[in-house]
Amino acid sequence: MSGHAHASLPAWTWIAPLLAAVLLALKFAHLVPSDAVWVLVMAGVLLGAAVFAAVHHAEVLALKLGEPFGSILLAIAVTVIEVALIVSIMLSGAKGSEVVARDTVFAAVMIVLNGVIGLCLLMGGRRHFEQRFQLQGAASALAVLGTLAALTLILPNFTLTVSGPSFSAAQITVVGAASLVLWGVFVFVQTVKHRAYFLDAPVSAEPESEEDEPSSEKPSNREAMICLGLLLVSLVAVVLLAKILSYPLDMGIAAAGLPHAFVGVVIAAIVLLPEGIAAAKSAVKNQLQNSINLALGSAIASIGLTIPTVAIVSLALNQNLVLGISPANMTLLTLTLFVGTLTLGTGRTTVLQGAIHVVIFAVFLLVSAVP
Repeated sequence: MSGHAHASLPAWTWIAPLLAAVLLALKFAHLVPSDAVWVLVMAGVLLGAAVFAAVHHAEVLALKLGEPFGSILLAIAVTVIEVALIVSIMLSGAKGSEVVARDTVFAAVMIVLNGVIGLCLLMGGRRHFEQRFQLQGAASALAVLGTLAALTLILPNFTLTVSGPSFSAAQITVVGAASLVLWGVFVFVQTVKHRAYFLDAPVSAEPESEEDEPSSEKPSNREAMICLGLLLVSLVAVVLLAKILSYPLDMGIAAAGLPHAFVGVVIAAIVLLPEGIAAAKSAVKNQLQNSINLALGSAIASIGLTIPTVAIVSLALNQNLVLGISPANMTLLTLTLFVGTLTLGTGRTTVLQGAIHVVIFAVFLLVSAVP
């Protein structure tokens, strides 16, 4: 985002949270019927607008903080939205609520590692031929992500304490705590211990165009505080709107004849769309390091923060939490991590790696819609 884009806040970034707050106030005051079609449609539109507004304000704050703190803030903001959507469905007691966390986290990992990164490499490689990034940072992030994915999505299929792809109370407590600790250690390494690993890699002396050159102008303190307030309002609006729409979303997926697991794909897509757009824009500007920070950071936060939260909710509600993925999805996850290791293992990428990830993403969508 260029510096001049922050000279004043776009009107939609404060109008969307304001309208969402008004609708929620009318709903909780019982002045509008919560099950009316027009209310649900407006709630859906405002939910999407609030998600985009939240990410926009997080981006402004990220620019103020600088890298890699900005990417971490974006990842946390997106994860808060994701957790809100998941927990709202869990609390609704809708059919399949015990698997929505698994489906959403797995979909988020696949969307990030294949959809977002694949698109970034395709768009960036098409324009810049070959792009570079910090190998140490990418390898570290992928190692953390692979460990979290295996512990939370694959291991439950092979434990024996309880039947089915679930952890026992003791197991989910330890795994949830381990996920949170591993995320915290990663953030410490990213921001303090080895921060240089996650900054832009040195590039060739080839001059960049004015369009590619990132702006160093930062938002003012006043604008940052306004964005912080609007970010909090947007996140609260997303949480409450998600609660309103949780049951209609589940019914809509069923009416379309899609598997219930597709609910997780929809949630992950809604949450990750704005950040995916931001990552793709960075890749086009030849800022691939920022794209990788956004993508991998989101995937790590999606597991490291979401799993502990839903574990606490499931234990508090005495609700079974299914985490183990199907054999087909295990195959796709293993393939994704293997290809991701090759893609991020050289410090350089081209459109070929992007095409491979996009193909895997297309197969993931196919298996999700037609198991």
